[in-house]
Amino acid sequence: MNDMVTNAGMRESRPGGFLRFAGAVGLANTADGIAIVVWAWTATLLTRDPLLIALLPAALRVPWVVFALPSGILADRADRRRLIVTCDLVRAGAYTLAGAAILSGLPLADPARTGVSNSGVYVVLLGLGFVIGSAEVARDNAAQTLLPSIIPPGRLEQANGRLHGIEIIGNSMIGPAMGSFLIAFFLPLPFFVVALAFLSAALAICTLAGRFQAEGRATRPWRQELRDGFRHVLGQPMLRTMVLITGFWNFFAEMALIGLVLHIQENLGAGATTYGLILAGGAVGGVIGGAIVVPLLKRVPRGRLANCMNVAAAPLFVAVAAAPGPLTVGAAMFFFYLSGVIWNTLSISYRQRVVPDRLRGRVNSVYRLFAWGMMPMGLIASGLVVRGMENITDRNTALLSPFLVAALGIGIVALLSWRPLNRGFVAE
Repeated sequence: MNDMVTNAGMRESRPGGFLRFAGAVGLANTADGIAIVVWAWTATLLTRDPLLIALLPAALRVPWVVFALPSGILADRADRRRLIVTCDLVRAGAYTLAGAAILSGLPLADPARTGVSNSGVYVVLLGLGFVIGSAEVARDNAAQTLLPSIIPPGRLEQANGRLHGIEIIGNSMIGPAMGSFLIAFFLPLPFFVVALAFLSAALAICTLAGRFQAEGRATRPWRQELRDGFRHVLGQPMLRTMVLITGFWNFFAEMALIGLVLHIQENLGAGATTYGLILAGGAVGGVIGGAIVVPLLKRVPRGRLANCMNVAAAPLFVAVAAAPGPLTVGAAMFFFYLSGVIWNTLSISYRQRVVPDRLRGRVNSVYRLFAWGMMPMGLIASGLVVRGMENITDRNTALLSPFLVAALGIGIVALLSWRPLNRGFVAE
């Protein structure tokens, strides 16, 4: 465990380094939060086909399948700080182009029931979504591998809990609220605001002092380096379990979350502001989850807490489907984000503590290949489920099906993983 923190990184093991890192996280996640609302809402202004709507945010997630493994090698070879800065600059440029594309397509025609009303804008956004997602893959992997160079191992839960709180505030509270307001004001504007936020995040990371390359960084052929990452994950039963849990959990969660857009619009008759406020309600739960994880660990064993957070999502998705109005949906999302942040804090802290620094980037990439690679599949599956259900029932009922399928799937995953998680955390 002595290689968890690099000597170079230890120069930055003081509050100022973490504060600057956290500031960049806040800016980047506020940008992501604006994009969450704007990306999905823009899709509904181009088409009403649930599958085509799902494909647009799926373009942001497909790179996790394609580039997750190469990003791990890159994180173990490159200066992680420089890599984060480069990726944020790429995302700033891509969002600028996206805003320009929408601006050039105004005024948008009414969304098509089948097909796309403005195919040019749609195709450009698909392509830029892939670029943005590719930069996000490399950036997030580098950020997770960099954190243990700033924070000692014994404080990782506390640091990750705070970072999750910051992420949730930006990603699901400030960002969505800003996004819904900016959409109503002028559709291209939020894309330019997101670009500015990523540019600011890049500048904040530039201020970190020190060298942030892995100690004993890999120099062998990339195939051998990848094998090292796979062998480490496959050789650790707890890591294997966590990869499977997170992958299937993400699959079902994405099914439900993309279904939320049309459910709010068509079943609940609400607009972009309500959608943003519902996500903001979830954000409050996420912030509280990040704040209470350390106190909870003083009273509840890690394995039991992780299991409870896993199983909680199933009844919450049923509650979303049965909700009579936006307020109930917001309450369900509050507890969904709270449980999700606690689980992520436990999961990420475990990996950061047990994986050697020289392998951390590659192990993270193997982990995320499945964990994040399942997201676009869940998005597409949601659209296919709604399409299929429309053949046997009315559209309003069909729009509820992703929540019910997600509840069943997550419930099964939680039950199957109950004992392995308990054993793994006890053995840590």
